[in-house]
Amino acid sequence: MKCLERQVTKMSDKENILLDPAEMDKMENIPEIKTVSEEDLPAESEVKEQFEEMPAPTASPDYTDAVPEASKPEHIGDRSVCSIDALIQKILDGERQYDLSKIVSAYELAEKYHHNQKRESGEPYITHPLSVAYILLELGMDTDTICAALLHDVVEDTPCTLEELQKNFGSDVAMLVNGVTKLKKVETFTKDEQKAENIRKILLAMSEDIRVIIIKLADRLHNMRTLNYCKDSKRRTIAHETMNIYAPIAHRLGIRSIKDEFEDLAFYYLDPYAYAEIDEQMQLRKGSREQLVENIKHKIHDRLEKDFDPVPLIEGRVKSNYGIYKKVYRDGKEIDQIYDRYAVRIIVNTVTECYNVLGIIHDMFRPIPNRFKDYISTPKANMYQSLHTTVIGREGIPFEVQIRTWEMHRTAEYGIAAHWKYKEGVRGSSKDDQRLAWIRQIIESQQESNDVEEIVRAIKNDLAPEDVFAFTPKGDMITLPVGSTVIDFAYAIHTQVGHKMCGAKVDKKMVSYDYQIKTGEIIEILTTNVEGHGPSRSWLNICKTNEAKSKIRSWFKKERREENIFEGRNALEREFRRNNIRVPEEELEVFLKMDMHRHSCDTLDDFFAAIGYGGVQLSKVMQRLKSEYNKKYGEKAQPDTSDLENKIKTSKNSTGVIVDGIDNCAIKFAQCCNPLPGDEIVGFITRGHGISVHKKDCVNYLSQKDDPENAARWINVKWESSEKHTGYFKCTLDIVAVDRIGLLADVSSALAMINIFIYESTSRELKNGNAMLSVTVSIAGMEQLNNVINKLQKIKNVISVERSGK
Repeated sequence: MKCLERQVTKMSDKENILLDPAEMDKMENIPEIKTVSEEDLPAESEVKEQFEEMPAPTASPDYTDAVPEASKPEHIGDRSVCSIDALIQKILDGERQYDLSKIVSAYELAEKYHHNQKRESGEPYITHPLSVAYILLELGMDTDTICAALLHDVVEDTPCTLEELQKNFGSDVAMLVNGVTKLKKVETFTKDEQKAENIRKILLAMSEDIRVIIIKLADRLHNMRTLNYCKDSKRRTIAHETMNIYAPIAHRLGIRSIKDEFEDLAFYYLDPYAYAEIDEQMQLRKGSREQLVENIKHKIHDRLEKDFDPVPLIEGRVKSNYGIYKKVYRDGKEIDQIYDRYAVRIIVNTVTECYNVLGIIHDMFRPIPNRFKDYISTPKANMYQSLHTTVIGREGIPFEVQIRTWEMHRTAEYGIAAHWKYKEGVRGSSKDDQRLAWIRQIIESQQESNDVEEIVRAIKNDLAPEDVFAFTPKGDMITLPVGSTVIDFAYAIHTQVGHKMCGAKVDKKMVSYDYQIKTGEIIEILTTNVEGHGPSRSWLNICKTNEAKSKIRSWFKKERREENIFEGRNALEREFRRNNIRVPEEELEVFLKMDMHRHSCDTLDDFFAAIGYGGVQLSKVMQRLKSEYNKKYGEKAQPDTSDLENKIKTSKNSTGVIVDGIDNCAIKFAQCCNPLPGDEIVGFITRGHGISVHKKDCVNYLSQKDDPENAARWINVKWESSEKHTGYFKCTLDIVAVDRIGLLADVSSALAMINIFIYESTSRELKNGNAMLSVTVSIAGMEQLNNVINKLQKIKNVISVERSGK
């Protein structure tokens, strides 16, 4: 498996936007097992840690043509042309009633406008909308959706107008076509901003009618099937976009067949050799695999025949090539060692029968501990329901059994599209309103962003295929993406619960704000009603979900405008100094005019406030500002060094420390004393790690300052003026108090009330029976530290609060 080994060794070379793994089974691969116990299996946390940072397959330029035809995905380069006759025959063969004359009229209009257009394959362009319509017909979509599929490119690529479509086919068809039509190029937009606007437009249209994204998924699916006719650079870009945006959306909508094909096709273009090697290995074992699955199906059928009439449907499930790739990467095993690609699905009539069949399966085969998942009582976010259990037969090979009802099966296969295939759309259903709420959440959290990477990251995070299920003390279940923290949990309960949060308990034990929740935990959010209390800015770097980040930014935007302006101005000034940008104050508004317009800011204060609450990310605009500065000011942009010739060089670092005699050096704070602004400090020149800053009363400095070998390495440093520096520093406080229940909660609450972030805390019992709490917090300087100590000393039973030397 040299090709797959190559994938592991190239982890550091991956693209900036990594691929999130799609739906995967949670069972482990255990070859040649004689006995099974919990100790034989890796901990779930270990598996998730290994899997969490899984990179995308590496793209291999110009290699797809070298892959054998037998190893290519089924639909790659499929030149079978879908005709209107085939579409009509498909409609006539089905049981559903369609307005055939309306569909034919839509085809005739599309053929008229696309008549002289060709695809990159050389085929008439009309074959593309026909193929898209055929895919949607297989999903069971309605007449208007089929018409919109046939017409989805006429407004974008031909002189046809939306008014003409509305006149001939009605407002629904016109709305659907408009939803999938890309925005016209706007001169003031960059390429990324244009892409972000197009994604946002689709999401907005989805929130009004989910059929928009179903059409877009079918459109992308046919484009992926014919991607081999495009240039390699375009293949790579489209494959990444498909894996990062469209596959997660298809997963959240529950359309498994499209999601799986997206992943396999994108995997093929990103690394065709790895795809071909996996496919070759699978083909070699195809006969034995099919025989094993058939034997299992016969055994189960013979047993169920005794208890069920009619016998439930039993079918085998084949794992996709991309699913095998994920297993190979995650576990670092050869394909020979992976046995969980075997699976059997049992479809029954009622929920009661699901659990009855489960009991029979566990009686027939030996279940593996902790490999049972009940998605019937706790459905996935895309409403997927099924019972999953992993068992071992007499052959010693583990395999998965999925048990579900027919209604669950339809939802699992077609997702949201099942409403059109088996019902009458999704209008008026509160269950479906809840199911599609994620669209509105993404729109709300990304409505001010022009960064396409941020929008893609939002889709990947919020639509992650892996979820955790945690509970409130009252038993309400909250579903969040893997990696979510207690802050995300608080905001998922209610916005005000998040704003008033001052601590959290997991299974009745206090945890820090960055604690990542796990499935099955009971989480209690501690809140306070103290006036003025709110979230901390540091929470934006801790929480995972975009819903929580959006609500935190919204709070700062509304409640802390003056503070936002101050923080934003300081942040911009720091970036300007770092990039040697010196714009006169009277010219600053003109210099920032374009960025202010892009972020809908009328005044400089609005722009500073947007930076302060996180609406504007300086890292995304500084490159353009620096380029604009160099164009506008030319030679003036060069720093003035005429008055520095006779002065000692001075280095200012973002840490807020000024070092005499050394320019552009790295600075770190010694952990032995953790100096704060206001302390007398001294610097030590380390070997290869820059300047280490110590307090002048630090025991290490006092013991080594007179050492002749190191005397020359101690240098003078000082703090930057407090007006110019707004950074935060770690400081550890030792709190001695009479031991009692609730002491740690009171300390956490007191710190939260004054917006002090806690990095970590430990506690121990002293010999005299008192308690010692060591709390590491974020502090701006000595003045704030004194305020914190005074606040903590007022807590009941606290004896002393001292700054630790740690």
